[in-house]
Amino acid sequence: MKKLLTLSLLALAAGTACANYPEKPITIVVPFSAGGPTDKVARDLAEALRKPLNATLVIENVGGAGGTLGATKVAKAAPDGYTLLLHHIGMATSPALYRNMQYKTLEDFEYLGLINEVPMTLIGRSTLPANSYAELAKWMDANKGKINLGNAGLGSASHLCGLLFQSTIKIDMTTVPYKGTGPAMTDLLGGQIDLMCDQTTNTTQQIEGGKVKAFGVTSTKRLSTPALAKLPTLDEAGLKGFGVAIWHGVYAPKGTPKAVQDKISAALKVALKDAEFQKRQEALGAVIVTDARTNGAEHKKFVEAEIAKWGPIIKAAGQYAD
Repeated sequence: MKKLLTLSLLALAAGTACANYPEKPITIVVPFSAGGPTDKVARDLAEALRKPLNATLVIENVGGAGGTLGATKVAKAAPDGYTLLLHHIGMATSPALYRNMQYKTLEDFEYLGLINEVPMTLIGRSTLPANSYAELAKWMDANKGKINLGNAGLGSASHLCGLLFQSTIKIDMTTVPYKGTGPAMTDLLGGQIDLMCDQTTNTTQQIEGGKVKAFGVTSTKRLSTPALAKLPTLDEAGLKGFGVAIWHGVYAPKGTPKAVQDKISAALKVALKDAEFQKRQEALGAVIVTDARTNGAEHKKFVEAEIAKWGPIIKAAGQYAD
């Protein structure tokens, strides 16, 4: 009888906690360094979430190991809704890149909804003798074995896009991994590397300033961002069927109460319609998700499909991050 009463009191306390959630600041863990593209998305989202959640949101950057350190921290955090994870496509690619992860992507998190999709841009040094993708294709064919393709490190968005690009065109390049997008962009601007495929959040300013040559975007449709509006999709430029986007989603530790999950998911849907958030995302070339993937169940199905897509590509390349 005493045990039953204790359990009843615990259940009542848990229910009250859920009903009053949130009662303290919520931490959003970003598994990358401050100032990067994922960090930008997280800070914009946190601002948009303050009102619908009626809470203070704090960003904590836990970088390292391609995002797996931050994800591990959230997977092992208390499942109370006060520690969340905002992660990108790395949620789907890490299982193939890291063979000894401390968490299971599909088992150790509650999926709360996708936020946005950020297209990539294929760019090259300003001195490349090509001004369109058709001309670039001819140049690449004539320079097999001599092309340098930069990226921001194993597991980065630029690394993944580069892998898919090489796999699609059937041309192997010398990949040059850097410790971040900044150093990679610096060397591209200086002419030390030839090409890079990176997020619009990182390349729009350089394209707008005419400091790099842009050959196409990886979205299925042309972008409305002024600096990129005239840039063709790689599909229409001649690379038929090529498409990749770096998406971002929000997660909670496995076991987070359903009532708390529902509150966060509802607040996310409100935040995605916030005018200022939409304005900031559009300026970065990001496309806000408006379909069923803003729901947890569809979000998880999407990640499962992405794991199935990227796993074979990464394994075929034989490039592991551990």
